[in-house]
Amino acid sequence: MNEYYRLAKEKWDAVAKPLDGMGEFEHILCKIAAIQETTDIQIEKRAILTLCGDHGVVAESVTQTGQSVTASVAAHMARGTGNVCRMAKTANIQVIPVDMAIKEPLPEDIQRVDTIRDALRPGTILNAHVAPETGDFVKEVAMHPVKMAIAMATGSKLVEACLEEGYTILGTGEMGIGNTTSSSALAACLLHVKPEEVTGRGAGLSDAGLQRKIEVIRQGIAFHKLEEEQDTERILSCLGGYEIAGLVGVFLGGKKYGVPIVIDGLITAVAALIAERLKPGCKDYMLASHLGREKAMTMILEELQLKPVIHGDLALGEGTGAAMLFPLLDMAKAVYDGSTFSDIQVGQYRRFEHEG
Repeated sequence: MNEYYRLAKEKWDAVAKPLDGMGEFEHILCKIAAIQETTDIQIEKRAILTLCGDHGVVAESVTQTGQSVTASVAAHMARGTGNVCRMAKTANIQVIPVDMAIKEPLPEDIQRVDTIRDALRPGTILNAHVAPETGDFVKEVAMHPVKMAIAMATGSKLVEACLEEGYTILGTGEMGIGNTTSSSALAACLLHVKPEEVTGRGAGLSDAGLQRKIEVIRQGIAFHKLEEEQDTERILSCLGGYEIAGLVGVFLGGKKYGVPIVIDGLITAVAALIAERLKPGCKDYMLASHLGREKAMTMILEELQLKPVIHGDLALGEGTGAAMLFPLLDMAKAVYDGSTFSDIQVGQYRRFEHEG
């Protein structure tokens, strides 16, 4: 991979601009070149995989809304009217909602389909249903290990299927009431920090609601005796969600199939960290889009050695932050493919030995 990164960097240096003038975007495009093993970077055909699942921990009063919202928002995405879909339409991105564990029935106008190609039609959702919801993690494991493994394998297969359909770069998204509670609990265990250090307000909890959320996470960690746990899969099984496990599989699939995968917010970032823990080197296939509002984002991205380029205090989810990155990459690529110093008959800037 390093050879293509180097060649792409040489191409950047030949573009008629100051050295490193496009900042972090030069690194990102070089990284894509390394993943795709070409300096002719292809990012025009792209999709966002938005995985949806419900969480049993909602029973512990950690959210403002009930589980019916998961099915409702998933249906809006299936129709192409969800927030991420509206954003995606402005940037030629295909949004593919995936049912991993939606508990409530979907509206009658929404059709479950089994292939990526069928899921491109309005009114459809990709059927990867593993279970109705997770277990309430303060009382039982969130996911049976076998079902969790199925969800992870499904995520990897989604990447393979998208690649077969010609997609060259993928974003990640999620929808699931209660999944910031699950993700914060996972982050606390994975980063070995106190729950209050990584737990935020999610979709807008009050001060009392936030304290309740933190206490529930403490209870869950204590119930499963995870305070010193090092087994990443056990942590995921005890506290995670089927959409999170599916996202882990998507990041694993990025490494397996050589596809750049864009991280969105906290839930997808936790999945990315788990993938890296399970298969070191996955981070070489990841791109960070934004620094989400949730507390754990900075710590997770620092461990993954990824630098987000959008600092907009975003907390919407669905893949919206990932969607914002794509038009920025398009603009960066326009410069990358632009005029060289040779084209304009000007001497090229030189790097000196002390420079990168």
